[in-house]
Amino acid sequence: MSVFRAVSSVALALCLGGAALADPAPRRVVSMNLCTDQLALMLAAPGQLVSVSRLAQDPAMSPMAEAARALPANRGHAEDIVLLRPDLVIAGRFTTQPTVAMLERLGIPVVRFDIARSLDDVAGNLARMGAVLGREDAADAAIARFRRDHAALMARVRDRLPPERAALYYARGFTGGPGTLAGDILASAGLSNIAAEVGLEHGGLLALEALILADPDWLVMGRGTPGASEAKALLDHPALRAMPAHGRGAALADRDWTCGTPHVLAAVAALIAARGGGE
Repeated sequence: MSVFRAVSSVALALCLGGAALADPAPRRVVSMNLCTDQLALMLAAPGQLVSVSRLAQDPAMSPMAEAARALPANRGHAEDIVLLRPDLVIAGRFTTQPTVAMLERLGIPVVRFDIARSLDDVAGNLARMGAVLGREDAADAAIARFRRDHAALMARVRDRLPPERAALYYARGFTGGPGTLAGDILASAGLSNIAAEVGLEHGGLLALEALILADPDWLVMGRGTPGASEAKALLDHPALRAMPAHGRGAALADRDWTCGTPHVLAAVAALIAARGGGE
């Protein structure tokens, strides 16, 4: 048994109030969080997953939108979920707290998943979802593929690309620090994150003036969703567009790095390719 599987089994027992691990795998599972949707879609047995959140069916937010459209979508409301007759609900740590509390009062087991803050958390999430669904073998296979693909990308960086500095810059001037999943994606592409230089280890608001003074080699901007807003206007600021890094940057859609699943490797690969580290 892998270390991840052993740890996940213990965590699952605690989450389910010490339920026996020999209990049958859940037969009707509902996911109500974009990230747990994707993990469950990857690992669930045929017919085991009976509903996912509406965001899972949005191609701007989910790399598994096509698979998600084969299932009914829920709005994250207790009345929706109860009618689906689940024997297990999967949620994010901060998913609709009143709904989760109501489901638990009704005696429906709920397992919560934490936000992934690194690529190591991807393997941990896969292992835990495998334990939750009784699909440990599928999880082990997915973890092995993820680690193999990640190692191949890291080899491309190590063999071909010099260290460079980069900034993540989103709507309203928000940045992700090294202690975030997005920051770890930068690191996997061989880029050091300037957020650490300005004391934003876990991210926060980065003033445009501070970004310009930091003068990163690369500017990685969130593509986000269509539509104009005051928050997004900053991304079209003339001073930002005049930065040398702006022309060397990359734009990644929210779906590329919102959730801690193996799909984040597509974001790593895109950054490596933009830096000239192609196959």
